Amino acid sequence: MAEKTLEYLDPESLSKLKGLDLIAKLVVEGFLTGLHKSPYHGFSVEFAEHRPYMPGDPLKHVDWKLYGKSDRFYTKRYEQETNLRSHILLDVSASMGYASEGRVTKFQYASYLGASLAYLMLMQQDAVGLLTFKNSIEKMIPARANSAHLKLLLAELEKAKPSSTTEMSTALNQMAERIQRRGLVILISDLMDEPERVMEALKHFRYRDHEVVVFHVLDPYEIDFPFKEESSFVDLETGDELMTHPWEIATEYKRRFEEWQAKYKRMCLESRIEYEPLSTKTPYDRALLRYLEKRKKLN
Repeated sequence: MAEKTLEYLDPESLSKLKGLDLIAKLVVEGFLTGLHKSPYHGFSVEFAEHRPYMPGDPLKHVDWKLYGKSDRFYTKRYEQETNLRSHILLDVSASMGYASEGRVTKFQYASYLGASLAYLMLMQQDAVGLLTFKNSIEKMIPARANSAHLKLLLAELEKAKPSSTTEMSTALNQMAERIQRRGLVILISDLMDEPERVMEALKHFRYRDHEVVVFHVLDPYEIDFPFKEESSFVDLETGDELMTHPWEIATEYKRRFEEWQAKYKRMCLESRIEYEPLSTKTPYDRALLRYLEKRKKLN
């Protein structure tokens, strides 16, 4: 059963399933199965209090000594667990709709990742919110920590469709103003904008003392540029079209792409923002493990 679950973490396999609730559940359960052999055990760092045990809570957090005294099950809560508020910022601009042959779109990948992160954090009793954006905020769902909240988040993710142009700096600054209470901000985007403008907006979150994690989602073809035949390239946001011979521009494209991505990586590091590049062929368990590693470093 574990092997069957783990194979669903592959993006193409997941895309064949129906319902984000099922997808998120399979991803997280498969991820947690693989996590048992890992040194990472959770997000919490400092014990704060007890609360009644709820179905689905990890048994490792049950206070067995207290059970022996009271004959009731209680789990340990931790400072990070009681204080963490997270907001998932999802790019729904037209460029996120791109997919090379046989791949899921960047938007599908991002929405599955966002759904899995929300599911995982709500399992940890953390509050999670969702903001979708293009040129400005499309939808904002405030952070909540109850299990019923997941249905609202998943419904919005299923309803969202990539379209229109994006103005990331404007949208990010709007979101920084709307998210008042400090917490964890998770941006999931292809970052198809000028790095300097995007980073200035992300610094707005840092100025407000938020922790920031950036998942930079790209298609393998955008990274490797494997085109060989004469091709027509269309800008999904503007509709501009360019007919060219790929072999004439491949070297320059790769050089500029690497510089562009390296700039994001360097500027995030300088601003104490966690940066994680992802290809849409990356299994979701790997993405989640890297996220958890980032959280442990932040703590």
